[in-house]
Amino acid sequence: MDNLIYIGSLILLALLTFTFNRANYTKLMFLAVAVGAYIVYSHETGHSATEFKDKMIKSVDKSAEKFVDRYDSDIKDAEKVKKESQK
Repeated sequence: MDNLIYIGSLILLALLTFTFNRANYTKLMFLAVAVGAYIVYSHETGHSATEFKDKMIKSVDKSAEKFVDRYDSDIKDAEKVKKESQK
């Protein structure tokens, strides 16, 4: 079933690319080609945009923790922040 969806989406993108090319929609044609390239890349390698996003979020989270630890502020405690903002 997975292969049928993969092949079907590539055929659909090929038809869209052909149609966009015939109608002189160059930007949409290149967009369809880029989406097709992404589908082939993610299917062949197993890497996806979601995996990349998750890695970036974890990296930013680690950097933020290091920043807070380095500058050791009193804002680490969420309850303390709430009390300070209510005053």
